[in-house]
Amino acid sequence: MALLKRLGFFTAFILPALVVAGVYLNGYWQMSTIVFVFIFIPFADYLIGLDTSNVKKEVIALETERYFYRLVTYVWMYLQLAFLFWCVWVITQEEIHGAFEWFCFILSTGLVTGGIGITVAHELGHKKPKIERFYSQVLLMTVCYMHFYIEHNRGHHVYVATPEDPATAQKNETFYRFWFKSVFVGYKHAWHLENVRLIQKNKSFFSIDNKMIHYQVLPALFCLALLVFGYLLSGEILLSIPLFFFSQSIVAFTLLELVNYLEHYGIQRKKLPSGRYEQVNPLHSWNASHLISNFFLFQLQRHSDHHAYAHKRYQVLEHYDESPQLPYGYPTMILIALVPPLWFNLMNKKLDEWQMQSIT
Repeated sequence: MALLKRLGFFTAFILPALVVAGVYLNGYWQMSTIVFVFIFIPFADYLIGLDTSNVKKEVIALETERYFYRLVTYVWMYLQLAFLFWCVWVITQEEIHGAFEWFCFILSTGLVTGGIGITVAHELGHKKPKIERFYSQVLLMTVCYMHFYIEHNRGHHVYVATPEDPATAQKNETFYRFWFKSVFVGYKHAWHLENVRLIQKNKSFFSIDNKMIHYQVLPALFCLALLVFGYLLSGEILLSIPLFFFSQSIVAFTLLELVNYLEHYGIQRKKLPSGRYEQVNPLHSWNASHLISNFFLFQLQRHSDHHAYAHKRYQVLEHYDESPQLPYGYPTMILIALVPPLWFNLMNKKLDEWQMQSIT
């Protein structure tokens, strides 16, 4: 059973394979990745259900150090880079025809680079080894969202479940309003956090050490590299390449913000008499322990434990019965979040029920 669970995390690699298959099979096959994520995975979650088991305490240290789990994430980083260069090759070979196929191609690519890629970047960005933090930033570069590395680690994890956190959705806030707040306010806050860090080190805002300046330049340089690669293949500068790159980036970080939206919707930490907020604990995130979708998302859905113990590796994240529980896995919840009346009808009731339960 333990071996099957380890191999289960390789299921994420199904998504880029489906994109490749969709391109060469053409037509409606281009929708295969979308159908797989939003129909097959929810159906599999429904059939197989929850996995609320936790790694036994006596083997947590051993499982934490297993190189296999890190290897999966490392391989993904290289695969994502290769995948995007393959996408450029596809564009130069004129394999994509018409608005429908372009729409499916961009959305499917965003599901790979955002749904899986940003999830891996999130996992690696919390770890101490420099190579893992470097890989995290490379993945974020490929979706033009490098400021997330600062804002998430030094902003969101500090202010989560408070009004000061742009990545925490308030009750009755639609996803569309939340998207603008989280994207733009979060970006502004990342600049502020980096400026504070530079001041503490007695360095200028315009210092070469200002990571936010790097984070503006690197995605542009990566896009330029894709454009040059396309020129070497086709002999001409194709504007469709940067259009594709930035479009898939928007899809990718929109998926991230959809996940942010549902992970903390309506939950607030208590403000103490001192004016500070209570310490973050497993009650401050919505949890989901659906087995299949957790394989694809490297157990990101066990978000309660992640926020309580951000250093933990994905393979040893725990399920908490006392945490607020989402009724479905992330793929289903994302679709519901896109329709505010459905979301409010479902989640406001769940939120009220959990708050009453937590009081009693």
